Amino acid sequence: MPIKAGAASRVINNELGTVIQGATVDQTVSRIRDDLEANALYLEGDETRVLLISCDLGLLQAEYNARYCEAISRATGVPKRSIIITATHTHSAPSVLQSHYSKPVDEDYLARLGPWLVEASERAVASAQPCQVGWAKGAARIGYNRRLCWADGTHTMHGDASREDFIGLEGPDDPAHLALFVRDAQGALTAILHSNTSHPTCFYGSDFLSADFPGAARGYLREELGEIPVLFFNGAFGDMCLDNMLAPKPRSETKEQKLARAGHLVAGETFRLLQDAAYEEHPVLGHEWEDLEATVRFPSPEVLAESREHLARVARGEQEPTSETMMSHGRALLQDRFGDNPVDRLPIHAVRIGDVALVTQPCELFCHFGLNIKRRSPTPFTAVCGPADGYGGYCPTMEGIIGGGYSGEPLFWTRLAPETGYRIVDVASKLLRSLW
Repeated sequence: MPIKAGAASRVINNELGTVIQGATVDQTVSRIRDDLEANALYLEGDETRVLLISCDLGLLQAEYNARYCEAISRATGVPKRSIIITATHTHSAPSVLQSHYSKPVDEDYLARLGPWLVEASERAVASAQPCQVGWAKGAARIGYNRRLCWADGTHTMHGDASREDFIGLEGPDDPAHLALFVRDAQGALTAILHSNTSHPTCFYGSDFLSADFPGAARGYLREELGEIPVLFFNGAFGDMCLDNMLAPKPRSETKEQKLARAGHLVAGETFRLLQDAAYEEHPVLGHEWEDLEATVRFPSPEVLAESREHLARVARGEQEPTSETMMSHGRALLQDRFGDNPVDRLPIHAVRIGDVALVTQPCELFCHFGLNIKRRSPTPFTAVCGPADGYGGYCPTMEGIIGGGYSGEPLFWTRLAPETGYRIVDVASKLLRSLW
């Protein structure tokens, strides 16, 4: 029998006056520039059901993700481990991780979010009908490696590549663009899932909510195709950004222009691939997953003690907060959360939809690992997506760990042992080979 699919969208905005996610800035919501959304795509085959949800959020921590999957499963009958919730990683979204030393997690928002995701999921499952699925692959360069290497052996996130001591970028980037299209039996387009790789930080530090360039691309697509659900699955973007470190854009480029640049590139390539896609009524649908246990690494006792003393001075008003305050907070939070049990659980999923492979994992994975998964994959139509099914923080390469700096040294959001990314590649490769 033909594969079935259903899709739905739901606005997930927070209220005015609430806190915005951000490690280095302390902003609250003064307005909603554009809606945050959850977009859901349900697929059902002869033996497999899978529900994919893309949320305009920075991330979702594992405990909340599990809670939402349990509630969605009860409401829809879809097995909870067959529900994959991803975040686009927009930085203009509610505070759902204590990445800032003075910002609380917005528990009220997270309580409202659960029923919204259940509602969207119920509508997606209820609307399932026989469909055709098409796919195509292209390229749109929106991501550039943002880790710069210096002659003294240190590496930094961002920097001036014109400096005499600059010795190159730490890693690669990945302009690959994959698009999946769903249309009903009459040929009408009902949903899009597309994937590319970069950090959605056009409005980092602003005082409003925005879905950033994934939302802009969604809007451009809907202007021509109607109000269909559009899921954006971000790639292995841990060391990626929107600006080319080797040829930075003129300083005259505004945040709005940067948003339009990235949004046009993403939507434009999806439009082009829509013309190239070949459709099938009976694509193979499969899903495999495995939980990877990863060791957590910590700063030295001396560095941790210095960090706690720094935070104490800031709390007493003896010192103004600096960038070191953010780093100190990350070290202390890491020790507090994982000191008694230095193990993290990383769910790895592989979904097969015809010739398309979607690999999801919960980290801000460095691009090198995403490329390795694609290189090993049995299909050229492979996307590596995250953060999904929880949040494991940055997952740097060995070069990133040696170079240190933000996203390299051990913090709560860079906590995984050096071998973790390489193990993620192995697990993902095994799951993909099983599906094929």
